[in-house]
Amino acid sequence: MMTTQRGSVLERVRGLVREVAKFGAVGGLGVLVNLGVFNLIRHTTDLQVVRASVIATVVAIATNYLGFRYFAYRDRAQSGRTREMALFAGFSAIGLVIENGVLYTATYGFGWDGPLASNVFKFIGIGTATVFRFWSYRTWVFKALPPVAAPAAATESAPEPGPGPLRRPERRPEPLPRPEPANN
Repeated sequence: MMTTQRGSVLERVRGLVREVAKFGAVGGLGVLVNLGVFNLIRHTTDLQVVRASVIATVVAIATNYLGFRYFAYRDRAQSGRTREMALFAGFSAIGLVIENGVLYTATYGFGWDGPLASNVFKFIGIGTATVFRFWSYRTWVFKALPPVAAPAAATESAPEPGPGPLRRPERRPEPLPRPEPANN
């Protein structure tokens, strides 16, 4: 039983590491999009820092949804797409406020609004909001599918199934009736 618990804990840790890695890959792309759009807007327009940041964050949120749904969390429940998108938008909006609140405080609270300072505080805001987003997306938006329960009798005597694809039970054709011998 101890190896089962260790195996279970080890598998959960491995699963979490894989999830964090996928989240990080999508999030890393989102950070590049976010900072790229932010700096493009800042250098080509006269928009204020936080307005440029909000636009960049919205573009990154759209990019991230596609990455999360079709890469990081593609194995999660996909029913209720409208609900999923509404939750994603809501939690992303909270993340947007966190991210841009850090930038707003640095820019308007402390007067740190130079290009380097803006990028540093934008990045700090992204990092702070990412912790919130990771928790909220995995907990509320892209929920894990419940584990498949095996029948009670089968679990008592059968060994634990190893990793691998789920297979349908084989169907065996019904035997054909045998013809009766002819009496001549």
